Amino acid sequence: MTGSTANTGDLGLFDTTFSTGATVLSALALLIGIGFMVMGYQDMALPVVGTELSILTGMVGLLAGLFVGLVAFVAAVYMEPGFDDEH
Repeated sequence: MTGSTANTGDLGLFDTTFSTGATVLSALALLIGIGFMVMGYQDMALPVVGTELSILTGMVGLLAGLFVGLVAFVAAVYMEPGFDDEH
């Protein structure tokens, strides 16, 4: 059995510092995107900036958060360890 088929069940999201950071970034981006969606659906304003959101801007914020979260999650799963992390 080769090494690539032996490790298919383990994603290794918390093995290196890079993959841990990318996983945390992915989760935060997903939560922020959901927050934008909820605030846009309820016609709320952003807490710090004060800009009022519509349902369209809420959906744009959700899609941007999902995009960043997906890219960070793929990077966490498929990136190889760097020079300072030995595996």
